[in-house]
Amino acid sequence: MKPYELIDHTADIGIKVRGKTLEKLFNNAAVAMFDIMAKPFPLPAKAVVKRFRITVKAQDRTELLIRWLNELLFLSETQKIIFSHLKFKKFSDTGLEAQAQGIARKHFAMQVEIKAVTYHELMIEEKNGFEAQVIFDV
Repeated sequence: MKPYELIDHTADIGIKVRGKTLEKLFNNAAVAMFDIMAKPFPLPAKAVVKRFRITVKAQDRTELLIRWLNELLFLSETQKIIFSHLKFKKFSDTGLEAQAQGIARKHFAMQVEIKAVTYHELMIEEKNGFEAQVIFDV
């Protein structure tokens, strides 16, 4: 079972995402975003992996989630990559530091262009772990 599900939303795309920890929730939200954007082709043996160190700070966990996803989206667009591996080095309700690995977009079938991650109907709840709802502007 995927750690997220698509939800109906007029003109945009929404997800409900789950994670046992807040850190896992943030990781699963990023995975969901890139699953929506692209499906991988078979990777060549020598596909170049780009690595990034990402630091994000915010006032609270909801703002942190938006800033995290928007930073990944920005890097994905400007570097023409799709992130395939994310690992948190530091994580709190107001900041995170992560190592991210991405592969060139040419190795993916691009499906949906996500323009931004929005605050519209955003929520994070503690429910037997964590659950969030996120709306993507497409």
